[in-house]
Amino acid sequence: YGLALHYDHVCPLSNWEYRNSCLPNETGICCTHENVPTISTSGSYFPENSLFSATINAGSFLCKKIPVTLYPSFFFVVLVFCIFHHAHVLDRSSMHSLLSKFAVVFGSVTAIGAFVAANCNPTELELLHNLGAALSFVCVCIYTALLTSLTSRCALTGLEHFLYPLRIISSSIQVIMTILYCIFFVQKEDYYKHISAIFEWTLTMNLELFELSFALEFYSFSSSMLSVLLAVRDEDKPLILS
Repeated sequence: YGLALHYDHVCPLSNWEYRNSCLPNETGICCTHENVPTISTSGSYFPENSLFSATINAGSFLCKKIPVTLYPSFFFVVLVFCIFHHAHVLDRSSMHSLLSKFAVVFGSVTAIGAFVAANCNPTELELLHNLGAALSFVCVCIYTALLTSLTSRCALTGLEHFLYPLRIISSSIQVIMTILYCIFFVQKEDYYKHISAIFEWTLTMNLELFELSFALEFYSFSSSMLSVLLAVRDEDKPLILS
């Protein structure tokens, strides 16, 4: 956003005045419907689009043997987050494994939607970008709700009495902001488009803070917990009668 603002590719979030067109020799920022400061618009043009792509693929070193072009790291990191949290739940509170599996499903779909939105430039592949973003925004609301529910059911850190109300607030904000964002985004007036951009940045920051709270869970995570994903429990083994 800072780079896009510096190169006059987007308007400031503090701006509320838009025009239908700009004069060729006009100096200063001229705001039209084409440079509403959404996250997508902020990462659409050079040079900020290079930083946008680099940020998406920054975690590729986590899996050096997998080509970045085939498995962009944003998808990979989100998927790893889902799997690791699921392993943690299975290790500490396996009775809630079904709910955790639903969370993994919606988290994975969120990652797929984010992958499509992030790698389809809205200036060239607008339909795919919007479909990916819509899928990601909707599924992440369900995902945060499921994780919040798991927080109340599973004692993973011993701090659930503190984390649970915070995550209720965060997941509620995520759902409300997403609904408002969708309502204003489909409007034609630039004023409402600008409001939707503010909601988009707000819900994205809220999601980042929500995910950051899971640092407490992963602080006590050990590699041995991953073995529960591969191990076959005794009660699940077939009984062979001899």
